[in-house]
Amino acid sequence: MTSQPTSVTPALAGVHAVALAYAAADATAAFAAIDAYARASLEHTLCTVNRYDADAMRVVRLYSSNPKAYPPGGSKDKNGTPWGRHVLLEQRVFVGEGVDAIREFFNDHDAIRELGLQSVINVPVVYGDTCLGTVNFLMTRAQVSEADVDNARLAALLALPAFLALRQA
Repeated sequence: MTSQPTSVTPALAGVHAVALAYAAADATAAFAAIDAYARASLEHTLCTVNRYDADAMRVVRLYSSNPKAYPPGGSKDKNGTPWGRHVLLEQRVFVGEGVDAIREFFNDHDAIRELGLQSVINVPVVYGDTCLGTVNFLMTRAQVSEADVDNARLAALLALPAFLALRQA
């Protein structure tokens, strides 16, 4: 792959970093580049990427921008939860705004609160009719805009090649 042109926007530089990670067949580097790309528009504090295990109705963390608080390999059971139905089964973006929404939908709400996080955008990554996982952005502000949701959706789409590669591995 050629080097990055000298006159590119930060967004294009971010996409270039994602492309370089894919050229190296490095899913973790791609997730880190997607995190950095999205940070420019979302100003999120925490980004996690989870693989979805439909048989167990669990998500397993593949990437975390804060591995001390949320280490890769951690998992959460989503069987029977409103969030699991909404995001994993219905394949819809979840937006949680404010500490009450975080408390209502996430068992680890205390850990989220301790990090000063007050809002979340969870984007399902879908191929065909299959949810492969989620890309999750958590912010310190209590509210998010429609533009934030759109930017989160775009960033999550960049993760699709990594999810497909991991599914084949």
